[in-house]
Amino acid sequence: MSRSADSNTRLVYTSEGGRMCPKCGRPLKKCICRKENAASAGDGFVRVRRETKGRKGKAVTVVSGLCLDADALRQMGKRLKSKCGSGGTVKNGIIEIQGDHRALVVEELEGAGFSVKRTGG
Repeated sequence: MSRSADSNTRLVYTSEGGRMCPKCGRPLKKCICRKENAASAGDGFVRVRRETKGRKGKAVTVVSGLCLDADALRQMGKRLKSKCGSGGTVKNGIIEIQGDHRALVVEELEGAGFSVKRTGG
C-alpha cells in the first residue's frame, strides 16, 4: 500500500490493515517509525527526579533518558520497583515509581553502569 502523491491527503483507516501510521503510512502493527525512535541515544545521561504535580501532592520518582528498547525498559522498571518495594509504571520511555526513592534508584542505575544525574532540586 503506497501513499498518494498529494501531500494534503493521508490515509487514516483502512478495513484491510486498521489504523495507519501518519509518518510511514503503514498499519500501526507494522509501523517502522516507533522502532527507530524507541531507543534514541539522547545525551547519554539518565535523569532521576521527583514529581508531585498533578498527583494530589503524592511524590513519584521519574526516570527518563534510558537508552533501552521497550522490553529492556520494562525489565528495568520491574527491577527498580522491586528494589524500592513499591509500585509504578513504564509510559512513553519513562519509568515512574511511586514514592520518593531517588537515592535507591540512582544507586541501582549507577550499579548497572549508567551515567545518572539528579534533576529538579
